[in-house]
Amino acid sequence: MLPAAAAAGETQASEIRAIISDFGGVLTSPLSDAFRAFQEASGIPLAALGTALAALAQRDGAHPLFELETGRMTEARFLYELGVQLTAQLEREISMEGFGKAYFEHLHPNERLIDYMRALRRRGYRMAICTNNVREWEPRWRAMLPIDEIFHVVVDSAFVASRKPERAIYELTLERLAVPARAALFVDDIESNCDAARELGINAIQFRSTEQAIAEVEAALAGAPV
Repeated sequence: MLPAAAAAGETQASEIRAIISDFGGVLTSPLSDAFRAFQEASGIPLAALGTALAALAQRDGAHPLFELETGRMTEARFLYELGVQLTAQLEREISMEGFGKAYFEHLHPNERLIDYMRALRRRGYRMAICTNNVREWEPRWRAMLPIDEIFHVVVDSAFVASRKPERAIYELTLERLAVPARAALFVDDIESNCDAARELGINAIQFRSTEQAIAEVEAALAGAPV
């Protein structure tokens, strides 16, 4: 389906026919809020998490978070390895069991942006989510918003063995949307993910706030350079 203006026979202001949105930190409250809440509840400093992940990456030759988000490592294995590393590092018993549940308790839908995405679909744009996520978390994050009502396509890194900013996940999203790169507009809160999209010719907007993102998307749809 073409955007409403084109369907009515009007000239489109831009080539954009599809919107690709990130999930966490764009369609939700900031991920940093959830991590800070975890830190306060567990007493595990975020810096310690980063150090533990880096140590595991050096030991195994692959970053455990990347392995988790591409479905090559289970959530259970990831949390076990992280708990063992943190136990040695902090010199006290650490269990990461229940991390996913606690994390999602502090992650909330960005209702205004979700409503805006719903309106974009009604205006005739092809809609997609492209997310770096965890296979075992799919029921949790899908329950947070009306995915099938708004989005034609969902590309979840844990099910396609590729994660942003890898080229393959963007190419797969474009293929499933059936649009060329120049006809897609990508919204993500991570600068490197936006840069990778731009390298493929996809229009990209870095999400900093809901108001800023909506204003920049509308400007892009009206033909302003991104």
